Amino acid sequence: MAHLQAGLSPETLEKAKVELKENPDTLHQDIQEVRDMIITRPDIGFLRTEDAFILRFLRARKFNHFESFRLLAQYFEYRQQNLDMFKNLKATDPGIKQALKDGFPGVLTNLDRYGRKILILFAANWDQSRYTFVDILRSILLSLESMIEDPELQVNGFVLIIDWSNFTFKQASKLTPSMLRLAIEGLQDSFPARFGGIHFVNQPWYIHALYTVIRPFLKDKTRKRIFMHGNNLNSLHQLMHPEILPSELGGMMPPYDMGTWARTLLDHAYDEETEYCPESYSLSVKDLEKDLSPKTMKRSQSVVEPGVLKRPEKVKSEEENMQPLLSLD
Repeated sequence: MAHLQAGLSPETLEKAKVELKENPDTLHQDIQEVRDMIITRPDIGFLRTEDAFILRFLRARKFNHFESFRLLAQYFEYRQQNLDMFKNLKATDPGIKQALKDGFPGVLTNLDRYGRKILILFAANWDQSRYTFVDILRSILLSLESMIEDPELQVNGFVLIIDWSNFTFKQASKLTPSMLRLAIEGLQDSFPARFGGIHFVNQPWYIHALYTVIRPFLKDKTRKRIFMHGNNLNSLHQLMHPEILPSELGGMMPPYDMGTWARTLLDHAYDEETEYCPESYSLSVKDLEKDLSPKTMKRSQSVVEPGVLKRPEKVKSEEENMQPLLSLD
């Protein structure tokens, strides 16, 4: 099964062996164990079952066969339950294209010290008159689908940095719990990517409030990998070397060109004009509120009125909100 490990550097092969328990001598057996479980979920259409595809789910769950299959099942179930989201899931889709051109997501050229790909989002770039939050989510999922083809990233994973500078309360009011839940389901529960850290910088009080809303839906491992830096970029630089960060994040690289990743995906179609009306998107906010109402959010400890943000009595200091870094285990 050496061909399944083709493309991995010697260092990454060792990392896969030590951290993920990947054994080249048992790869075929591991993959078949997961494939054999498909019969237990006749309600799901498993559209891809080739070896290399199943392997990325094994890597995402450290070769735990049951957890790998559960992730595989959730991957297809999420797409089955949200069919409109995955119609025309390509870079030239008008909504996705506009989100990509505004840097949703941005992808840095350099990897971090652990070989992880760095994604950045400048939240204030969201032009709500031109595309929806669902379009942003679709563009991120499309981008991850492209990047996860790289076996090095299957092993090493990703880091996400969100800069909330100049992100207004009006923009934040569009982030309903139902929409955020949809994103959590798609990224945390239904995609075979290993996220080593999610960094918030320059977040206002209402982003802290939104975080308290979504926190019950996050796995413990995810919570421990979220870092609230506020305007303390030094704390970010303790975890992410400034040598590889753009100047907007206090780094030594030039300002980030929002079109960099979009040009990679769109190629010659980047400069073609497209017209798009966000209100015409078939997956409406009302649909989201109906399908993902608080009653369906099983891990919620309390019902939160969608779209309502209240100023907290006290916002914790940045030091209180900083959490220790965990390695990508």
